[in-house]
Amino acid sequence: MAVRLLNRTTRSVVPTEAGLRLLERLGPALREVEAALDVVNGFRDRPAGTLRLNVPVSVARLVLPAIVIPFLKAYPEIRMELAAEDSFVDVLAAGCDAGIRYDERLEQDMIAVPIGPRVQRFATAAAPAYLDARGRPEHPRDLLDHACLRGRFSSGAMPPWDYVRDGEMVRIEPNGPLVVSPGGAAELAIETAIAGLGVIHLFEDWLRPHIDSGALEPVLEPWWESFRGPFLYYPGRRLVPAPLRAFVDFIKAR
Repeated sequence: MAVRLLNRTTRSVVPTEAGLRLLERLGPALREVEAALDVVNGFRDRPAGTLRLNVPVSVARLVLPAIVIPFLKAYPEIRMELAAEDSFVDVLAAGCDAGIRYDERLEQDMIAVPIGPRVQRFATAAAPAYLDARGRPEHPRDLLDHACLRGRFSSGAMPPWDYVRDGEMVRIEPNGPLVVSPGGAAELAIETAIAGLGVIHLFEDWLRPHIDSGALEPVLEPWWESFRGPFLYYPGRRLVPAPLRAFVDFIKAR
């Protein structure tokens, strides 16, 4: 009896339920075949193939441009496929060779390699006109009386704003007129802050150009929290594909 595996239309081809089940069963075997074929790459003068990465939007925006562009120039036979999202995924199940995340979201059985800046900060800022009208906070708890522009991850979690100074740690949950996804809609939140509608709390690198231009003014800078930069992570229990091996060597050399 014939079983339909694909549904075709004039514009698309999608697997049926039976097709999806087949792909689920064949996926691990196909990845092993791909890894075995990758052994051939060891005999090339230059590594070739596809490198698939899953990264946070903030890393794609702030960290990778200075790394990916020179890497692709150095290895023209490697093709990079990059998925940028803020939800934590199983990189193997998602068909990726590696991912990039911060400390608190790394799996324990993964090899982790530092990538990008080793120290970053969260910054808080607002438009000078907003601060002239509403006052300048002197302590993080003062933000509870301000309009604050918040972020919410795709999981539904809304990260608090953390501050540290002289051993004192303060965590607040402010309110305000706008809630956005921290990665994809961050530019909207920044423009809203520049327009004078509230206080924003985001990666310093994201806000720095606007602070330097005077469009935003730093708020509570002595309290800004520092944290370790991101890591490239990948499974250590399987053969490392040649494109990933080249990328790891590239970032280690930098």
